[in-house]
Amino acid sequence: MEKQTLGEITAQKLVRMIQEKGYVPGDKLPTEMELSEVLGVGRNTVREALRILMSRNIVTVRQGSGTFVSEKNGIPDDPLGFTMMEDTGKLTRDLLQVRVILEPPIAALAAQNATEEDLARLEQILDEVEALVRERKDYAEKDSQFHAQIAACSHNTVMSNLVPVITDGVRVFASAVRETEYDQTLVSHRAIFEAIRDKKAVEAQQAMYFHLMYNQNRYLMEQNS
Repeated sequence: MEKQTLGEITAQKLVRMIQEKGYVPGDKLPTEMELSEVLGVGRNTVREALRILMSRNIVTVRQGSGTFVSEKNGIPDDPLGFTMMEDTGKLTRDLLQVRVILEPPIAALAAQNATEEDLARLEQILDEVEALVRERKDYAEKDSQFHAQIAACSHNTVMSNLVPVITDGVRVFASAVRETEYDQTLVSHRAIFEAIRDKKAVEAQQAMYFHLMYNQNRYLMEQNS
């Protein structure tokens, strides 16, 4: 086993500090000098530890503002290697298949486990999606956030981290189809939200399944036309 550097050991200590003190994504961390004192290492070691955590998407540095807990929760930018896949058509088909398998049961879990705070956040994102849809603007990023928040509502740690990776396929899908059906997006997203809000697990699962199958079938029809 390779011996860890002091920077790597310090990075691990810093992760534990973030967890123990209850820092959440977006929270600002202490300054380098303060971290140096708390962790008992020099500032150069703190900088090395922060570089390690930045490379793992655990923290992010904003020039002139400081160091913050990353919104990406330690998820690599492209853990499944989407960028290097040449056949984007097959990638889109595969992603849609995976989403049909995973996301309906996740919606059911969300209906069972979502807190009032979870639902408030989900509704806020839904309102933002709907505003973009009504204005006929690109809503792919917000759509990804909507699906990621449903996973967060499930309170399943694995799914909360996995779905944001998979929903990168939403953007692949959005760029792959020629025509966006805005009205269907409004109806299906609202149906999913209302079922989760009303704690109707079966209806949430069915609404998500219909939504994803509709998108999958529409994509396949356009590819064959």
